[in-house]
Amino acid sequence: MDRRTRRAFVVTLGAALAGGAAAPAFASTSASSGDTAVAKDNSTDGSRDRSKGERPLARAHAHNDYEHPRPLLDALSHGFGSVEADIWLVDGQLLVAHDATDLDPTRTLESLYLDPLARRVQANGGRVYRGYDLSLQLLIDLKTAGEPTYLELTKRLRRYGHLFSAAYGGVGGRVRRGAVTAVISGDRGARAPMEAEKVRHAFYDGRLEDLGSGVPASFIPLISADWTKTFTWTGAGPIPAAERETLRRLVASAHDARQTVRFWATPDVAGPARDALWRELLAADVDYLNTDDLAGLEAFLRAAR
Repeated sequence: MDRRTRRAFVVTLGAALAGGAAAPAFASTSASSGDTAVAKDNSTDGSRDRSKGERPLARAHAHNDYEHPRPLLDALSHGFGSVEADIWLVDGQLLVAHDATDLDPTRTLESLYLDPLARRVQANGGRVYRGYDLSLQLLIDLKTAGEPTYLELTKRLRRYGHLFSAAYGGVGGRVRRGAVTAVISGDRGARAPMEAEKVRHAFYDGRLEDLGSGVPASFIPLISADWTKTFTWTGAGPIPAAERETLRRLVASAHDARQTVRFWATPDVAGPARDALWRELLAADVDYLNTDDLAGLEAFLRAAR
C-alpha cells in the first residue's frame, strides 16, 4: 500500500474504531517441533496439500491463523479442524488482522477465507477434507464493535450460505450442519443481533459464565476461556490436583450440555512443558488445542493417537 493510500485508510479506520474495540465447533470426528514449511501446492484452495491422505485433526485449532504465510491453507495442509480469523469493520469491508497497524484493504475475509473455502468444498465433493465428515470450525473474532461488525458479517455469510452450518427458528431452533461452522468470538455486542435472527449462519462463542446457563448448544456450541485466568500450572512439574479437578469439572459440564471447550493463552513454546500441558488437556477431553505452531501440534496429535 502506498503512503497516500495508507494515510487515508488509517483515517477511515479511526472512524470505525470510534464505535468500540473488542476484548480478545462442530466436529465429528512428545513430538513437538517448530513450525516448518508445508508441502508445495499450486492449487488456489490447498486441496492438494494432503497428498498422504492422513486423517484430519478435529482437535487442532490454528490461533491467529491469518499470520501464517498462507492463511487458511497452511492450517489445512496440517489437517487442522479449526482456524481463527480476527476481523475489523472498516469502510464497509471486513478486514483480517490482529492489530490496527496491520490492516490491509486487500486482506478481506472473503479473499483469505470465504472464497478459498468455497473453492475447496466444491473441489472436494462438499467437504473441506475429501472423504471425512468433519465440519471445519471457522472462529471469527470481532475486533471492532460487535453489533455493526456482526450485522455486516451476517450479510457475507448468507452469500456463502451453502458452505455453512445454519440454525433455524431462533436460539433454540434446529441446526443444519454444513462443511464449515462459523463461531463468533470477540466483542460481546454481537450476541443481541445473533439472538434476534430467525435464520443464522453462525454460532456464539461462550465463556465460562455461560456454563450451566441453560442456553442451548444450538446457539453456544463452544466455550472458550483464558487459561491463565483459571489455572496457574503451565506444564512444569505435575499439575496441582485441585487444578486438574477444576479442569475436568469444567469440561464435563460443557460436554453435559453438548458444548465443546477451548482454552487460549496456553503455553506455546516447543518443549516438555508444552507437551505436558497438551497431554493434560487431552486427558481431560478438551476439544480444541490452541497453537500458533501448526507443525508442532500436528506432530504431537498424530503421535498421541
